[in-house]
Amino acid sequence: MERNELRRYLEANFKEDYRTSYDRENEVLRVERKSDRFGVNIRLAPIVAKAKTRGKVAVDEVIEYIESAMKADDDISLAGKLDAIYPVIRSNSFAKTTKSGEPLIFTPHTAETAIFYALDRGNGYRLIEEKHVSGELNLETIERIARENVKKLPTEMKQDEVAGNPFYFLSTRDGYEASRILNDDFLRMMERRVEGDMLVGVPHQDVMIIADIRNDQGYDAMQQLMFDFFTNGRVPVTALAFHYEAGQLEPIFIVGKKTPPSNT
Repeated sequence: MERNELRRYLEANFKEDYRTSYDRENEVLRVERKSDRFGVNIRLAPIVAKAKTRGKVAVDEVIEYIESAMKADDDISLAGKLDAIYPVIRSNSFAKTTKSGEPLIFTPHTAETAIFYALDRGNGYRLIEEKHVSGELNLETIERIARENVKKLPTEMKQDEVAGNPFYFLSTRDGYEASRILNDDFLRMMERRVEGDMLVGVPHQDVMIIADIRNDQGYDAMQQLMFDFFTNGRVPVTALAFHYEAGQLEPIFIVGKKTPPSNT
């Protein structure tokens, strides 16, 4: 998909309640709500690059993300919706406030990541702000509920192997793939299955990688996978993998020794 084709495709998806404008010099498409001119700026070049690698699905993911962002300041209530509260993993550098300055609720996770909380809305989710939390429904309660809910999500993984190192990939397209890193029951089950060093990766929000590292080539392959997924993800989290042992996650920096081998 070339730039002009991408632009037309995006504009066609934002017609009824939106208006669009295009900055030719900077190749930026702006999408605004007609009601209040709240909007987002979309740089086309990175999306073109992703589309050449992953096809139309990469563009559709961007459209879903924009639609969620455009609804992000809608007022919400958590009453009666506790089963729709989930944790979402973000980089520690992720903004702790909304664009309008409202503080988001979050808890620390690792040196690389933080846990934010979201209300699932079917076709997307809304990050929960401090103003939505009151009374018995405090941060601790939301954290407990969110962790319980994420344990109910499926954890089926696809398996591949690189140079004798098993790799497992979770990509269910529900927006909470990286959140499974908070399901310690699942991680402990995988730990019993792993024969070598267990590495866990959440390079972006829509994938989780678990690697059974049995030789140096496995570390090199994991490093390359993490970089590739981090670069191409719509919501990058961290390019560093975590070493997992006895319930503890420790970020590690892998020094590559050679070009990762091809799949066998």
